[in-house]
Amino acid sequence: MSHLRLKGADPEVQRAALLEIVQASPVLMRTLHLARDMALPDWWLVSGAIYGQVWNALTDRPEMHGVKDIDLFYYDPDTSYAAEDRQIRRAAALFPPAPPVELRNQARVPLWYPAHFGRPYPAIQTSAEAIDLFACTTHCVGLRLEADDSLTLYAPYGLEPIFAFRLEPNLKLDNRATHAAKAKRQQRHWPELTVIPWP
Repeated sequence: MSHLRLKGADPEVQRAALLEIVQASPVLMRTLHLARDMALPDWWLVSGAIYGQVWNALTDRPEMHGVKDIDLFYYDPDTSYAAEDRQIRRAAALFPPAPPVELRNQARVPLWYPAHFGRPYPAIQTSAEAIDLFACTTHCVGLRLEADDSLTLYAPYGLEPIFAFRLEPNLKLDNRATHAAKAKRQQRHWPELTVIPWP
């Protein structure tokens, strides 16, 4: 079947398909269960591990093909390095080494982002606000496993870009270079992707 078989589908059909793909992934479900066990404030599994696994499922590629790491966000008003480092060490002891888990407190991002990227980053109050700012709207997706084992999905720009295999720039921040770099890397792993250039 075509990898674009869910392009243009009803949003609820796309949502159900994404959740089914995630639930069929041992790596993602293990990650979600372990992340829930950590009981971090306002936590989400985000971005590449989600959309990458959707693309793998739709193109019959192996689980986690092209996924270089698994990103976990949380939001803790304690923005000290020590507090974040403590949680990173907890995660390192809990999660398997491959693919590596990258755990980051989103409350700290405005503190280091300007020095690292040379441009400002807005003050945010939640992890969801950080998801909103990814360089591609296609990448703006998060999942959380609730206490009743249901999955909560956050996709502020919808799932159509994922199921259309289309990388769309997100103009909320000046992320032109990041958009281009991610597009170049991802097209190597998923040549079916169409890249919408930065305007």
